[in-house]
Amino acid sequence: MHRYLGYKKSSIRQSLTVISCLLLAGSLLAACGKTQEVSGAQSSPKAAQTPASSPVADKKSAPATELVVKDEQGHEVKIPASPKRVFAPYLEDSLLKLGVKPVAQWANGSLGHDYLQDQLQGIPKADFSAGSPSPEVIMSFNPDLIILQTATYGAKGVYEQYAKIAPTYVFNSASGEVEKSLATIGKLLGKSSEADQALKAYEQKVKDAKEKLAKAVGGKKVAVIRFAAKGISMMGGNYLAGNVVHQQLGLGKSKLVEKENSAPISMEVLPQLDADYIFVINQYGQGTEKLKEMTSSPIWNSIPAVKAKHVYEVSDKYWLGSGLIAYEKIIDDVLKNIVK
Repeated sequence: MHRYLGYKKSSIRQSLTVISCLLLAGSLLAACGKTQEVSGAQSSPKAAQTPASSPVADKKSAPATELVVKDEQGHEVKIPASPKRVFAPYLEDSLLKLGVKPVAQWANGSLGHDYLQDQLQGIPKADFSAGSPSPEVIMSFNPDLIILQTATYGAKGVYEQYAKIAPTYVFNSASGEVEKSLATIGKLLGKSSEADQALKAYEQKVKDAKEKLAKAVGGKKVAVIRFAAKGISMMGGNYLAGNVVHQQLGLGKSKLVEKENSAPISMEVLPQLDADYIFVINQYGQGTEKLKEMTSSPIWNSIPAVKAKHVYEVSDKYWLGSGLIAYEKIIDDVLKNIVK
Protein backbone atom coordinates (compact mmCIF):
# COMPACT_ATOMS: atom_id res chain seq x y z
CA MET A 1 0.00 0.00 0.00
CA HIS A 2 2.81 2.34 0.87
CA ARG A 3 4.65 1.64 -2.37
CA TYR A 4 1.44 2.08 -4.31
CA LEU A 5 0.73 5.41 -2.73
CA GLY A 6 4.30 6.53 -3.32
CA TYR A 7 4.04 5.65 -6.92
CA LYS A 8 0.81 7.61 -7.26
CA LYS A 9 2.25 10.75 -5.69
CA SER A 10 5.19 10.60 -8.03
CA SER A 11 2.94 10.24 -11.07
CA ILE A 12 0.73 13.10 -9.98
CA ARG A 13 3.77 15.30 -9.35
CA GLN A 14 5.13 14.50 -12.80
CA SER A 15 1.79 15.17 -14.44
CA LEU A 16 1.43 18.51 -12.66
CA THR A 17 4.93 19.43 -13.76
CA VAL A 18 4.12 18.62 -17.38
CA ILE A 19 0.87 20.55 -17.24
CA SER A 20 2.61 23.57 -15.68
CA CYS A 21 5.21 23.53 -18.42
CA LEU A 22 2.58 23.33 -21.09
CA LEU A 23 0.64 26.22 -19.53
CA LEU A 24 3.82 28.29 -19.24
CA ALA A 25 4.76 27.58 -22.84
CA GLY A 26 1.27 28.52 -23.98
CA SER A 27 1.41 31.77 -22.03
CA LEU A 28 4.77 32.64 -23.54
CA LEU A 29 3.52 31.91 -27.05
CA ALA A 30 0.43 34.04 -26.46
CA ALA A 31 2.51 36.85 -25.05
CA CYS A 32 4.82 36.70 -28.06
CA GLY A 33 1.85 36.81 -30.39
CA LYS A 34 0.43 39.83 -28.64
CA THR A 35 3.79 41.59 -28.71
CA GLN A 36 4.06 40.99 -32.44
CA GLU A 37 0.55 42.38 -33.00
CA VAL A 38 1.22 45.60 -31.05
CA SER A 39 4.62 46.01 -32.66
CA GLY A 40 3.05 45.55 -36.07
CA ALA A 41 0.45 48.30 -35.40
CA GLN A 42 3.07 50.66 -34.09
CA SER A 43 5.36 50.15 -37.01
CA SER A 44 2.61 50.35 -39.59
CA PRO A 45 3.55 53.11 -42.10
CA LYS A 46 -0.09 54.14 -42.34
CA ALA A 47 -0.43 54.69 -38.62
CA ALA A 48 3.00 56.22 -38.09
CA GLN A 49 2.73 58.67 -40.97
CA THR A 50 -0.85 59.97 -40.50
CA PRO A 51 -0.41 63.78 -40.46
CA ALA A 52 -1.95 65.83 -37.68
CA SER A 53 -3.50 68.09 -40.29
CA SER A 54 -5.40 65.31 -42.05
CA PRO A 55 -9.07 66.08 -42.89
CA VAL A 56 -10.21 63.85 -40.04
CA ALA A 57 -7.87 65.54 -37.58
CA ASP A 58 -8.95 68.97 -38.77
CA LYS A 59 -12.62 68.18 -38.24
CA LYS A 60 -11.94 67.00 -34.71
CA SER A 61 -9.57 69.81 -33.75
CA ALA A 62 -11.37 72.71 -35.43
CA PRO A 63 -15.14 72.31 -35.17
CA ALA A 64 -17.32 75.17 -36.37
CA THR A 65 -17.84 77.53 -33.45
CA GLU A 66 -19.95 80.54 -32.62
CA LEU A 67 -18.29 83.87 -33.41
CA VAL A 68 -18.65 86.74 -30.93
CA VAL A 69 -18.04 90.21 -32.41
CA LYS A 70 -18.91 93.85 -31.83
CA ASP A 71 -20.74 95.63 -34.61
CA GLU A 72 -20.11 99.23 -35.65
CA GLN A 73 -22.75 100.42 -33.20
CA GLY A 74 -21.00 98.71 -30.28
CA HIS A 75 -23.45 95.82 -29.89
CA GLU A 76 -21.97 92.46 -28.92
CA VAL A 77 -23.30 89.95 -31.44
CA LYS A 78 -23.07 86.15 -31.28
CA ILE A 79 -22.87 84.95 -34.87
CA PRO A 80 -24.03 81.34 -35.51
CA ALA A 81 -21.28 78.89 -36.49
CA SER A 82 -22.72 78.41 -39.99
CA PRO A 83 -25.45 80.96 -40.76
CA LYS A 84 -27.66 79.66 -43.56
CA ARG A 85 -30.64 82.03 -43.63
CA VAL A 86 -29.25 85.55 -43.96
CA PHE A 87 -31.28 88.75 -44.22
CA ALA A 88 -29.07 91.67 -45.25
CA PRO A 89 -31.19 94.40 -46.90
CA TYR A 90 -29.35 96.55 -49.47
CA LEU A 91 -26.32 94.26 -49.13
CA GLU A 92 -27.49 91.69 -51.68
CA ASP A 93 -24.68 92.70 -54.07
CA SER A 94 -22.05 91.72 -51.49
CA LEU A 95 -23.86 88.51 -50.52
CA LEU A 96 -24.03 87.37 -54.13
CA LYS A 97 -20.36 88.22 -54.61
CA LEU A 98 -19.69 85.71 -51.81
CA GLY A 99 -21.98 83.10 -53.34
CA VAL A 100 -24.76 83.57 -50.77
CA LYS A 101 -28.45 84.11 -51.55
CA PRO A 102 -30.48 85.96 -48.88
CA VAL A 103 -33.82 84.76 -47.48
CA ALA A 104 -35.35 88.11 -48.54
CA GLN A 105 -34.20 91.14 -50.51
CA TRP A 106 -34.43 94.90 -50.05
CA ALA A 107 -37.07 96.70 -52.08
CA ASN A 108 -38.42 100.21 -52.57
CA GLY A 109 -42.09 99.35 -52.91
CA SER A 110 -41.99 96.44 -55.35
CA LEU A 111 -38.68 97.50 -56.92
CA GLY A 112 -35.58 95.61 -55.88
CA HIS A 113 -32.05 95.95 -57.28
CA ASP A 114 -32.83 95.48 -60.97
CA TYR A 115 -29.26 94.63 -61.94
CA LEU A 116 -29.30 91.68 -59.53
CA GLN A 117 -32.72 90.22 -60.31
CA ASP A 118 -31.35 87.52 -62.58
CA GLN A 119 -29.62 86.10 -59.48
CA LEU A 120 -32.44 86.89 -57.03
CA GLN A 121 -35.37 85.29 -58.85
CA GLY A 122 -37.86 83.83 -56.41
CA ILE A 123 -36.41 85.70 -53.41
CA PRO A 124 -39.20 87.57 -51.56
CA LYS A 125 -38.98 91.36 -51.24
CA ALA A 126 -38.99 93.38 -48.02
CA ASP A 127 -40.36 96.88 -48.62
CA PHE A 128 -38.26 99.65 -47.05
CA SER A 129 -40.08 102.57 -48.72
CA ALA A 130 -41.80 103.49 -45.43
CA GLY A 131 -38.92 102.54 -43.17
CA SER A 132 -37.69 99.25 -41.75
CA PRO A 133 -40.27 96.43 -42.00
CA SER A 134 -42.08 95.27 -38.87
CA PRO A 135 -40.69 92.44 -36.72
CA GLU A 136 -43.60 90.27 -37.89
CA VAL A 137 -42.46 90.64 -41.51
CA ILE A 138 -38.87 89.77 -40.58
CA MET A 139 -40.00 86.75 -38.55
CA SER A 140 -41.81 85.39 -41.60
CA PHE A 141 -38.44 85.03 -43.34
CA ASN A 142 -37.07 82.97 -40.41
CA PRO A 143 -33.51 84.38 -40.55
CA ASP A 144 -30.70 83.01 -38.40
CA LEU A 145 -28.61 86.18 -39.00
CA ILE A 146 -29.59 89.78 -39.77
CA ILE A 147 -27.10 92.32 -41.14
CA LEU A 148 -28.23 95.94 -41.38
CA GLN A 149 -26.53 98.07 -44.04
CA THR A 150 -26.93 101.32 -42.15
CA ALA A 151 -27.59 102.45 -38.58
CA THR A 152 -30.78 104.10 -39.86
CA TYR A 153 -32.32 100.68 -40.44
CA GLY A 154 -31.89 99.83 -36.76
CA ALA A 155 -32.96 103.19 -35.31
CA LYS A 156 -35.97 103.97 -33.09
CA GLY A 157 -35.94 100.63 -31.31
CA VAL A 158 -35.87 98.52 -34.48
CA TYR A 159 -32.52 96.98 -33.60
CA GLU A 160 -33.81 95.73 -30.25
CA GLN A 161 -36.83 94.17 -31.95
CA TYR A 162 -34.80 92.52 -34.71
CA ALA A 163 -32.19 91.24 -32.23
CA LYS A 164 -34.92 89.22 -30.50
CA ILE A 165 -35.60 87.43 -33.80
CA ALA A 166 -31.99 86.60 -34.73
CA PRO A 167 -28.43 87.86 -34.03
CA THR A 168 -28.27 91.32 -35.64
CA TYR A 169 -25.11 93.07 -36.86
CA VAL A 170 -25.32 96.80 -37.71
CA PHE A 171 -23.00 98.83 -39.96
CA ASN A 172 -22.79 102.59 -39.56
CA SER A 173 -22.91 102.86 -43.35
CA ALA A 174 -21.71 99.91 -45.41
CA SER A 175 -22.08 101.92 -48.65
CA GLY A 176 -19.36 104.32 -47.54
CA GLU A 177 -16.68 101.62 -47.64
CA VAL A 178 -17.94 98.78 -49.79
CA GLU A 179 -14.64 96.87 -49.80
CA LYS A 180 -14.30 97.01 -46.03
CA SER A 181 -17.91 95.96 -45.48
CA LEU A 182 -17.51 93.05 -47.91
CA ALA A 183 -14.54 91.78 -45.88
CA THR A 184 -16.60 92.08 -42.69
CA ILE A 185 -19.54 90.22 -44.19
CA GLY A 186 -17.14 87.52 -45.37
CA LYS A 187 -15.91 87.09 -41.80
CA LEU A 188 -19.44 86.93 -40.39
CA LEU A 189 -20.49 84.28 -42.88
CA GLY A 190 -17.31 82.22 -42.77
CA LYS A 191 -16.52 83.36 -46.33
CA SER A 192 -13.30 85.29 -45.77
CA SER A 193 -11.49 83.39 -48.52
CA GLU A 194 -14.20 84.25 -51.05
CA ALA A 195 -14.12 87.89 -49.93
CA ASP A 196 -10.33 88.07 -50.34
CA GLN A 197 -10.53 86.64 -53.86
CA ALA A 198 -13.30 89.06 -54.87
CA LEU A 199 -11.41 92.06 -53.50
CA LYS A 200 -8.15 91.11 -55.22
CA ALA A 201 -9.94 90.71 -58.55
CA TYR A 202 -11.64 94.08 -58.11
CA GLU A 203 -8.40 95.82 -57.16
CA GLN A 204 -6.83 94.51 -60.35
CA LYS A 205 -9.78 95.74 -62.42
CA VAL A 206 -9.49 99.22 -60.88
CA LYS A 207 -5.74 99.29 -61.47
CA ASP A 208 -6.10 98.33 -65.14
CA ALA A 209 -8.91 100.85 -65.73
CA LYS A 210 -7.02 103.64 -63.97
CA GLU A 211 -4.00 103.11 -66.21
CA LYS A 212 -6.14 103.25 -69.36
CA LEU A 213 -7.92 106.41 -68.21
CA ALA A 214 -4.67 108.13 -67.23
CA LYS A 215 -3.37 107.63 -70.76
CA ALA A 216 -6.62 108.66 -72.45
CA VAL A 217 -7.89 111.57 -70.34
CA GLY A 218 -5.32 112.31 -67.69
CA GLY A 219 -6.18 115.49 -65.79
CA LYS A 220 -9.74 115.74 -67.13
CA LYS A 221 -12.74 116.34 -64.85
CA VAL A 222 -15.91 114.28 -64.65
CA ALA A 223 -19.33 115.18 -63.23
CA VAL A 224 -21.94 112.64 -62.11
CA ILE A 225 -25.36 114.32 -62.04
CA ARG A 226 -28.42 112.64 -60.57
CA PHE A 227 -31.94 113.65 -61.61
CA ALA A 228 -34.46 112.51 -59.00
CA ALA A 229 -37.98 113.27 -57.83
CA LYS A 230 -36.59 115.46 -55.03
CA GLY A 231 -34.27 117.47 -57.25
CA ILE A 232 -31.01 117.54 -59.19
CA SER A 233 -27.63 117.00 -57.55
CA MET A 234 -24.01 116.32 -58.39
CA MET A 235 -22.44 113.36 -56.61
CA GLY A 236 -19.20 113.88 -54.71
CA GLY A 237 -16.47 111.36 -54.17
CA ASN A 238 -17.44 109.69 -50.92
CA TYR A 239 -20.11 107.15 -51.87
CA LEU A 240 -21.57 104.99 -54.62
CA ALA A 241 -20.72 105.97 -58.21
CA GLY A 242 -18.99 109.18 -57.10
CA ASN A 243 -16.55 107.14 -55.05
CA VAL A 244 -15.77 104.84 -57.97
CA VAL A 245 -15.29 107.65 -60.49
CA HIS A 246 -13.30 110.07 -58.36
CA GLN A 247 -11.62 108.17 -55.54
CA GLN A 248 -10.90 104.84 -57.18
CA LEU A 249 -10.44 105.70 -60.84
CA GLY A 250 -8.79 109.01 -59.98
CA LEU A 251 -10.83 111.18 -62.34
CA GLY A 252 -11.01 114.87 -61.40
CA LYS A 253 -14.18 116.42 -60.01
CA SER A 254 -15.87 119.77 -60.37
CA LYS A 255 -15.10 122.56 -57.94
CA LEU A 256 -18.77 122.37 -56.97
CA VAL A 257 -18.12 119.14 -55.06
CA GLU A 258 -14.49 119.59 -54.08
CA LYS A 259 -15.41 119.81 -50.40
CA GLU A 260 -18.94 118.43 -50.56
CA ASN A 261 -20.34 114.91 -50.77
CA SER A 262 -23.04 116.24 -53.07
CA ALA A 263 -24.15 119.62 -54.41
CA PRO A 264 -27.56 120.80 -55.65
CA ILE A 265 -27.63 121.73 -59.32
CA SER A 266 -29.90 124.45 -60.71
CA MET A 267 -29.97 126.74 -63.72
CA GLU A 268 -28.27 129.41 -61.62
CA VAL A 269 -25.20 127.31 -60.81
CA LEU A 270 -25.07 125.44 -64.12
CA PRO A 271 -22.61 127.94 -65.70
CA GLN A 272 -20.15 127.03 -62.92
CA LEU A 273 -20.13 123.37 -63.95
CA ASP A 274 -16.49 122.75 -64.85
CA ALA A 275 -16.38 119.20 -66.19
CA ASP A 276 -15.03 117.68 -69.39
CA TYR A 277 -17.33 114.65 -69.19
CA ILE A 278 -20.80 114.34 -67.69
CA PHE A 279 -22.59 111.16 -66.63
CA VAL A 280 -26.34 111.58 -66.15
CA ILE A 281 -28.48 109.33 -63.92
CA ASN A 282 -32.30 109.39 -64.06
CA GLN A 283 -33.18 107.87 -60.68
CA TYR A 284 -36.04 105.36 -61.01
CA GLY A 285 -37.22 107.35 -64.03
CA GLN A 286 -38.54 109.95 -61.59
CA GLY A 287 -36.27 112.70 -62.87
CA THR A 288 -37.46 112.58 -66.48
CA GLU A 289 -39.22 115.96 -66.50
CA LYS A 290 -36.33 117.73 -64.77
CA LEU A 291 -33.88 116.08 -67.16
CA LYS A 292 -35.82 117.29 -70.21
CA GLU A 293 -36.15 120.78 -68.81
CA MET A 294 -32.48 121.21 -68.01
CA THR A 295 -30.96 119.53 -71.06
CA SER A 296 -33.12 121.53 -73.45
CA SER A 297 -32.05 124.87 -71.97
CA PRO A 298 -29.57 127.20 -73.72
CA ILE A 299 -27.46 127.29 -70.56
CA TRP A 300 -26.99 123.52 -70.59
CA ASN A 301 -26.16 123.50 -74.27
CA SER A 302 -23.49 126.16 -73.77
CA ILE A 303 -21.47 123.93 -71.44
CA PRO A 304 -18.17 122.78 -73.09
CA ALA A 305 -18.79 119.11 -72.22
CA VAL A 306 -22.20 119.27 -73.90
CA LYS A 307 -20.79 120.98 -76.97
CA ALA A 308 -18.12 118.28 -77.24
CA LYS A 309 -20.85 115.60 -76.98
CA HIS A 310 -19.30 114.24 -73.81
CA VAL A 311 -22.60 113.66 -72.00
CA TYR A 312 -23.66 110.07 -71.31
CA GLU A 313 -26.89 108.85 -69.72
CA VAL A 314 -26.14 105.73 -67.70
CA SER A 315 -28.22 103.14 -65.90
CA ASP A 316 -29.58 104.06 -62.49
CA LYS A 317 -29.92 100.33 -61.85
CA TYR A 318 -26.28 99.97 -60.90
CA TRP A 319 -24.85 103.51 -60.90
CA LEU A 320 -26.80 103.90 -57.67
CA GLY A 321 -25.92 100.38 -56.54
CA SER A 322 -23.72 99.51 -53.59
CA GLY A 323 -21.34 96.60 -54.04
CA LEU A 324 -18.57 95.24 -56.24
CA ILE A 325 -20.95 93.89 -58.87
CA ALA A 326 -22.36 97.40 -59.39
CA TYR A 327 -18.94 99.02 -59.19
CA GLU A 328 -17.53 96.72 -61.87
CA LYS A 329 -20.38 97.69 -64.20
CA ILE A 330 -19.74 101.40 -63.52
CA ILE A 331 -16.07 100.97 -64.43
CA ASP A 332 -17.07 99.24 -67.68
CA ASP A 333 -19.36 102.17 -68.55
CA VAL A 334 -16.67 104.75 -67.84
CA LEU A 335 -14.16 102.96 -70.04
CA LYS A 336 -16.65 102.39 -72.82
CA ASN A 337 -17.60 106.07 -73.01
CA ILE A 338 -14.34 107.86 -72.26
CA VAL A 339 -11.59 105.61 -73.61
CA LYS A 340 -12.03 105.54 -77.35
